Amino acid sequence: MKNWMYENLHEGFNSGFRAEKVLIDIKTDFQHLVVFENALFGKVMLIDDVLQTTEADEYIYHESITHLPIFAHGEVKRVLVIGGGDGGTAEEVLKHNSIKHITLVEIDPTVIEISKKYLRCICKDAFEDKRLEVVICDARKFVKNYCGLPYDLIIIDSTDPIGPAVSLFSESFYIDCKNCLATGGILITQNGVPFLQKTELCNTLKVFHKLFSDSTCYIANIPTYVGGPMAFGWGTDKLNTRKTSKLTIYNRLKMSKIILKHYNADWHKSAFILPNYIKDLTIDKNF
Repeated sequence: MKNWMYENLHEGFNSGFRAEKVLIDIKTDFQHLVVFENALFGKVMLIDDVLQTTEADEYIYHESITHLPIFAHGEVKRVLVIGGGDGGTAEEVLKHNSIKHITLVEIDPTVIEISKKYLRCICKDAFEDKRLEVVICDARKFVKNYCGLPYDLIIIDSTDPIGPAVSLFSESFYIDCKNCLATGGILITQNGVPFLQKTELCNTLKVFHKLFSDSTCYIANIPTYVGGPMAFGWGTDKLNTRKTSKLTIYNRLKMSKIILKHYNADWHKSAFILPNYIKDLTIDKNF
Protein backbone atom coordinates (compact mmCIF):
# COMPACT_ATOMS: atom_id res chain seq x y z
CA MET A 1 0.00 0.00 0.00
CA LYS A 2 1.29 3.46 -0.92
CA ASN A 3 1.78 6.09 1.78
CA TRP A 4 -0.67 8.96 2.01
CA MET A 5 0.60 12.45 2.80
CA TYR A 6 -1.90 14.80 4.39
CA GLU A 7 -1.91 18.58 4.51
CA ASN A 8 -3.00 19.74 7.95
CA LEU A 9 -3.49 23.47 7.58
CA HIS A 10 -7.14 24.01 8.48
CA GLU A 11 -8.94 22.90 11.63
CA GLY A 12 -11.53 20.23 10.88
CA PHE A 13 -10.35 19.66 7.32
CA ASN A 14 -7.37 18.16 5.52
CA SER A 15 -6.46 16.99 2.03
CA GLY A 16 -4.28 14.07 1.02
CA PHE A 17 -1.88 12.99 -1.71
CA ARG A 18 -0.84 9.42 -2.36
CA ALA A 19 2.96 9.23 -2.32
CA GLU A 20 4.11 6.82 -5.01
CA LYS A 21 7.68 7.42 -3.90
CA VAL A 22 9.12 9.56 -1.10
CA LEU A 23 12.22 11.32 -2.46
CA ILE A 24 13.29 12.98 0.78
CA ASP A 25 11.87 13.39 4.27
CA ILE A 26 14.05 15.61 6.44
CA LYS A 27 13.90 17.91 9.45
CA THR A 28 16.02 20.99 8.82
CA ASP A 29 17.07 23.54 11.42
CA PHE A 30 13.83 25.38 10.73
CA GLN A 31 11.13 23.00 9.50
CA HIS A 32 10.04 19.54 8.37
CA LEU A 33 10.42 19.14 4.61
CA VAL A 34 9.11 16.32 2.42
CA VAL A 35 9.29 15.84 -1.36
CA PHE A 36 7.45 12.93 -2.95
CA GLU A 37 6.02 11.80 -6.27
CA ASN A 38 2.29 11.65 -6.94
CA ALA A 39 0.71 10.00 -9.97
CA LEU A 40 -1.48 13.02 -10.76
CA PHE A 41 0.55 16.04 -9.65
CA GLY A 42 4.10 14.83 -10.18
CA LYS A 43 6.64 15.98 -7.61
CA VAL A 44 5.10 17.55 -4.51
CA MET A 45 6.72 19.52 -1.70
CA LEU A 46 5.31 19.79 1.82
CA ILE A 47 6.76 21.94 4.60
CA ASP A 48 5.51 21.26 8.12
CA ASP A 49 2.65 19.21 6.64
CA VAL A 50 1.49 22.13 4.48
CA LEU A 51 1.49 21.94 0.67
CA GLN A 52 4.02 24.28 -0.93
CA THR A 53 4.12 23.38 -4.61
CA THR A 54 3.48 20.65 -7.14
CA GLU A 55 5.09 19.96 -10.48
CA ALA A 56 1.71 19.88 -12.24
CA ASP A 57 0.30 23.30 -11.34
CA GLU A 58 3.21 25.36 -9.98
CA TYR A 59 3.21 27.44 -13.16
CA ILE A 60 -0.17 28.96 -12.28
CA TYR A 61 1.07 30.20 -8.91
CA HIS A 62 4.48 31.35 -10.10
CA GLU A 63 3.26 33.05 -13.27
CA SER A 64 0.55 34.84 -11.27
CA ILE A 65 2.82 36.17 -8.54
CA THR A 66 5.48 37.43 -10.98
CA HIS A 67 4.31 38.40 -14.46
CA LEU A 68 1.24 40.38 -13.40
CA PRO A 69 3.21 43.01 -11.43
CA ILE A 70 6.11 43.01 -13.91
CA PHE A 71 3.91 43.67 -16.94
CA ALA A 72 1.72 46.13 -15.01
CA HIS A 73 4.77 48.16 -13.97
CA GLY A 74 6.50 48.00 -17.35
CA GLU A 75 9.99 48.98 -16.20
CA VAL A 76 10.99 46.44 -13.54
CA LYS A 77 14.74 45.93 -13.40
CA ARG A 78 15.49 45.03 -9.79
CA VAL A 79 13.45 42.44 -7.86
CA LEU A 80 13.57 41.21 -4.27
CA VAL A 81 12.08 37.76 -3.64
CA ILE A 82 11.52 36.88 0.00
CA GLY A 83 11.23 33.14 0.50
CA GLY A 84 10.75 31.27 -2.75
CA GLY A 85 13.46 28.74 -2.01
CA ASP A 86 11.97 26.32 -4.56
CA GLY A 87 13.23 28.72 -7.25
CA GLY A 88 9.94 28.89 -9.15
CA THR A 89 9.36 32.60 -8.63
CA ALA A 90 12.94 33.48 -9.55
CA GLU A 91 12.72 31.28 -12.65
CA GLU A 92 9.66 33.17 -13.91
CA VAL A 93 11.17 36.60 -13.18
CA LEU A 94 14.36 35.65 -15.02
CA LYS A 95 12.38 35.04 -18.22
CA HIS A 96 12.33 38.83 -18.59
CA ASN A 97 15.45 40.08 -20.36
CA SER A 98 14.79 43.50 -18.82
CA ILE A 99 15.58 42.16 -15.34
CA LYS A 100 19.05 43.21 -14.26
CA HIS A 101 19.17 41.81 -10.73
CA ILE A 102 17.19 39.57 -8.38
CA THR A 103 17.93 39.14 -4.70
CA LEU A 104 16.40 35.98 -3.22
CA VAL A 105 16.35 35.93 0.59
CA GLU A 106 15.72 32.48 2.07
CA ILE A 107 16.13 31.56 5.73
CA ASP A 108 16.53 27.81 5.15
CA PRO A 109 19.36 26.80 2.78
CA THR A 110 18.13 23.21 2.78
CA VAL A 111 15.03 24.24 0.82
CA ILE A 112 17.25 25.53 -1.98
CA GLU A 113 19.54 22.50 -1.91
CA ILE A 114 16.60 20.10 -2.10
CA SER A 115 14.93 22.12 -4.85
CA LYS A 116 18.09 22.02 -6.96
CA LYS A 117 18.26 18.25 -6.53
CA TYR A 118 14.62 17.16 -6.71
CA LEU A 119 12.62 20.09 -8.16
CA ARG A 120 14.56 21.02 -11.29
CA CYS A 121 11.22 20.76 -13.05
CA ILE A 122 10.29 23.94 -11.16
CA CYS A 123 13.48 25.95 -10.66
CA LYS A 124 15.09 24.96 -13.98
CA ASP A 125 18.48 26.79 -14.16
CA ALA A 126 17.41 29.80 -12.10
CA PHE A 127 20.04 29.30 -9.41
CA GLU A 128 22.79 29.29 -12.05
CA ASP A 129 21.70 32.62 -13.59
CA LYS A 130 24.26 35.35 -12.85
CA ARG A 131 21.47 37.89 -12.32
CA LEU A 132 20.29 35.98 -9.25
CA GLU A 133 21.89 36.67 -5.87
CA VAL A 134 20.93 34.26 -3.08
CA VAL A 135 21.14 35.56 0.48
CA ILE A 136 20.70 33.06 3.31
CA CYS A 137 19.36 34.98 6.28
CA ASP A 138 16.26 36.06 8.16
CA ALA A 139 14.30 38.30 5.79
CA ARG A 140 13.24 40.54 8.69
CA LYS A 141 16.85 41.49 9.32
CA PHE A 142 17.59 41.83 5.62
CA VAL A 143 14.89 44.42 4.91
CA LYS A 144 15.36 46.22 8.23
CA ASN A 145 19.08 46.76 7.62
CA TYR A 146 18.98 47.14 3.83
CA CYS A 147 20.74 50.24 2.48
CA GLY A 148 21.46 49.27 -1.15
CA LEU A 149 19.76 50.24 -4.40
CA PRO A 150 15.95 50.19 -4.15
CA TYR A 151 13.84 47.46 -5.74
CA ASP A 152 11.17 48.02 -8.38
CA LEU A 153 9.29 44.93 -7.21
CA ILE A 154 9.26 42.98 -3.96
CA ILE A 155 7.56 39.57 -3.92
CA ILE A 156 6.92 37.92 -0.57
CA ASP A 157 6.74 34.28 -1.62
CA SER A 158 6.57 32.88 1.88
CA THR A 159 4.93 29.88 3.44
CA ASP A 160 1.72 30.41 5.41
CA PRO A 161 2.11 32.27 8.75
CA ILE A 162 3.39 29.22 10.60
CA GLY A 163 6.84 28.71 12.13
CA PRO A 164 9.62 30.96 10.79
CA ALA A 165 7.23 32.69 8.36
CA VAL A 166 4.99 34.25 11.05
CA SER A 167 7.02 37.47 11.22
CA LEU A 168 6.75 37.93 7.44
CA PHE A 169 3.10 38.94 7.91
CA SER A 170 3.72 41.67 10.51
CA GLU A 171 3.17 45.41 10.11
CA SER A 172 6.78 46.25 10.94
CA PHE A 173 8.01 43.85 8.25
CA TYR A 174 5.75 45.39 5.60
CA ILE A 175 6.95 48.87 6.58
CA ASP A 176 10.57 47.78 6.17
CA CYS A 177 9.72 46.24 2.79
CA LYS A 178 8.17 49.49 1.60
CA ASN A 179 11.33 51.32 2.61
CA CYS A 180 13.25 49.05 0.20
CA LEU A 181 11.00 49.96 -2.75
CA ALA A 182 11.88 52.41 -5.50
CA THR A 183 9.45 55.23 -6.31
CA GLY A 184 6.46 53.62 -8.00
CA GLY A 185 7.54 50.16 -6.86
CA ILE A 186 5.12 47.31 -6.11
CA LEU A 187 4.88 44.99 -3.11
CA ILE A 188 3.21 41.61 -3.75
CA THR A 189 2.33 39.04 -1.07
CA GLN A 190 0.82 35.57 -1.09
CA ASN A 191 -2.19 35.56 1.21
CA GLY A 192 -3.60 32.08 1.01
CA VAL A 193 -7.15 31.09 0.15
CA PRO A 194 -9.54 33.73 1.56
CA PHE A 195 -12.47 31.32 1.90
CA LEU A 196 -10.49 29.39 4.51
CA GLN A 197 -7.88 31.98 5.54
CA LYS A 198 -9.63 35.34 5.52
CA THR A 199 -7.66 36.70 8.48
CA GLU A 200 -4.44 36.29 6.52
CA LEU A 201 -5.65 38.59 3.74
CA CYS A 202 -7.43 41.00 6.10
CA ASN A 203 -4.35 41.51 8.25
CA THR A 204 -2.12 42.19 5.25
CA LEU A 205 -4.51 44.64 3.60
CA LYS A 206 -5.17 46.43 6.89
CA VAL A 207 -1.49 47.39 6.86
CA PHE A 208 -1.35 47.99 3.09
CA HIS A 209 -4.22 50.50 3.36
CA LYS A 210 -2.04 52.55 5.72
CA LEU A 211 1.15 52.21 3.70
CA PHE A 212 0.12 52.55 0.06
CA SER A 213 -2.00 54.85 -2.10
CA ASP A 214 -3.29 51.80 -3.98
CA SER A 215 -3.89 48.58 -2.04
CA THR A 216 -6.01 45.59 -2.93
CA CYS A 217 -5.56 41.97 -3.97
CA TYR A 218 -5.88 39.88 -7.09
CA ILE A 219 -6.76 36.20 -7.37
CA ALA A 220 -5.84 33.03 -9.24
CA ASN A 221 -7.31 29.55 -9.19
CA ILE A 222 -4.62 27.01 -8.33
CA PRO A 223 -5.97 23.43 -8.29
CA THR A 224 -3.95 22.04 -5.38
CA TYR A 225 -4.67 24.98 -3.05
CA VAL A 226 -8.14 23.86 -2.05
CA GLY A 227 -10.92 26.15 -0.88
CA GLY A 228 -11.30 28.52 -3.83
CA PRO A 229 -9.07 31.13 -5.45
CA MET A 230 -5.78 32.19 -3.87
CA ALA A 231 -5.24 35.86 -3.08
CA PHE A 232 -2.15 37.95 -3.75
CA GLY A 233 -1.79 41.24 -1.90
CA TRP A 234 -1.00 44.30 -4.03
CA GLY A 235 0.48 47.56 -2.75
CA THR A 236 1.93 50.54 -4.61
CA ASP A 237 1.91 54.33 -4.45
CA LYS A 238 1.57 54.71 -8.21
CA LEU A 239 -2.17 54.86 -8.74
CA ASN A 240 -2.31 54.17 -12.48
CA THR A 241 -0.19 50.99 -12.44
CA ARG A 242 -3.14 48.72 -11.67
CA LYS A 243 -5.12 50.48 -14.40
CA THR A 244 -2.60 49.68 -17.15
CA SER A 245 -4.76 48.91 -20.19
CA LYS A 246 -5.25 45.42 -21.58
CA LEU A 247 -3.78 46.56 -24.89
CA THR A 248 -0.62 47.80 -23.17
CA ILE A 249 -0.31 44.53 -21.25
CA TYR A 250 -0.86 42.57 -24.47
CA ASN A 251 1.82 44.55 -26.30
CA ARG A 252 4.32 44.25 -23.45
CA LEU A 253 3.78 40.49 -23.33
CA LYS A 254 4.10 40.20 -27.11
CA MET A 255 7.31 42.24 -27.18
CA SER A 256 8.81 40.14 -24.38
CA LYS A 257 8.42 36.99 -26.52
CA ILE A 258 7.84 35.02 -23.32
CA ILE A 259 5.66 31.92 -23.82
CA LEU A 260 3.48 31.21 -20.78
CA LYS A 261 0.98 28.50 -19.88
CA HIS A 262 -1.31 30.55 -17.65
CA TYR A 263 -0.72 34.30 -17.76
CA ASN A 264 -2.18 36.46 -20.54
CA ALA A 265 -3.56 39.99 -20.90
CA ASP A 266 -7.20 38.91 -20.44
CA TRP A 267 -6.44 37.06 -17.21
CA HIS A 268 -4.32 39.98 -15.99
CA LYS A 269 -7.28 42.36 -16.10
CA SER A 270 -9.76 39.81 -14.75
CA ALA A 271 -7.55 38.90 -11.77
CA PHE A 272 -8.57 42.14 -10.02
CA ILE A 273 -12.28 41.39 -10.43
CA LEU A 274 -13.20 39.92 -7.06
CA PRO A 275 -16.26 38.02 -5.82
CA ASN A 276 -18.09 39.85 -3.04
CA TYR A 277 -16.83 37.62 -0.22
CA ILE A 278 -13.25 38.54 -1.13
CA LYS A 279 -13.98 42.12 -2.18
CA ASP A 280 -15.47 42.79 1.26
CA LEU A 281 -12.14 41.79 2.84
CA THR A 282 -10.28 44.41 0.78
CA ILE A 283 -12.36 47.40 1.86
CA ASP A 284 -10.53 49.92 4.03
CA LYS A 285 -12.78 50.11 7.09
CA ASN A 286 -11.28 53.50 8.05
CA PHE A 287 -13.04 55.26 5.17
